[in-house]
Amino acid sequence: MNYPYIIIDDDQESVLKTKAIADGFSELVFVASANNYTDGLNLILEHTPKLIFLEIDPVNKESNLSLALINELYRYLKVIPKIIITTTQKDLAFEAIQYEVADYMLKPLARIDFIKSILKIKKAIGEDAVFMVQKPTFNDPQEIIEEQPQSTDDFQESIEEEVPVLDEDETLELLEKQITETLVQQVVPITEQPLLLCIKSYGDYRYIDANDICYFQADNNSTDIHLNSGEMVTAFKTLKHFEGILSSPFTRIHNSYIVNRNYISRIHTGNAVCYIKNTTTKIPFSKSYKENIDLIISDFANGNYLEI
Repeated sequence: MNYPYIIIDDDQESVLKTKAIADGFSELVFVASANNYTDGLNLILEHTPKLIFLEIDPVNKESNLSLALINELYRYLKVIPKIIITTTQKDLAFEAIQYEVADYMLKPLARIDFIKSILKIKKAIGEDAVFMVQKPTFNDPQEIIEEQPQSTDDFQESIEEEVPVLDEDETLELLEKQITETLVQQVVPITEQPLLLCIKSYGDYRYIDANDICYFQADNNSTDIHLNSGEMVTAFKTLKHFEGILSSPFTRIHNSYIVNRNYISRIHTGNAVCYIKNTTTKIPFSKSYKENIDLIISDFANGNYLEI
């Protein structure tokens, strides 16, 4: 089963780091991200994701991000998405339990945290018996209440108890093996269709394969889409609109540019430019998006890569 997810975090660097780890799991499908309460709520209601990664202790207090967002969802949705809190604050864990969040992960996030969360969510919905963990039997309902974590340390211990007591390398290997086996056992394989962009203008429908797009360039309130054929198509949407709906391999590197990393042939950090394959085009990147460039460089290095 796929889990479409939304990231709600006022720190754009944290958004990118969360997405970078989540992209390593085929079951997690990125939908969009938001940096404040209002945009986050609107995205959830529009896309109804299955997972939400939510920051509740924002750097910018004006973003209004908090657990109150969960209460608001009950006003509109019959089924509330699984909510995973991602924050640096341990002392908010107990309060989060009262909102019945699916998990509570401390930043900086680690891959093993995501594996544990996926296992717990699968267990909760009974998706596959391989992830089921035997629950204790309670004779007295009051005992259930007493078993609830009463502190942040208890909450962390309850997380750790859901996986075998192994060292870190053994735990990671075992859990990755379980996830792989589950995907292999699926009766109906899910074939991901290539993304097709439809540029609509006054009854004219122009279809573009996203794999053919080299980069997007802002032009006031419209955006020029540059294709690998050398053709340019104009869409009457802002660059920010495309940033919100597109995911990897498209990355914002400048106030005026989103680039498809698959078409980058060279990155010159000294001159702050990216070169586009098979062209003489050079695209600048700005300091405010330097973290995105670092992630692209890291992404290249994590592939079939040889540095000379």
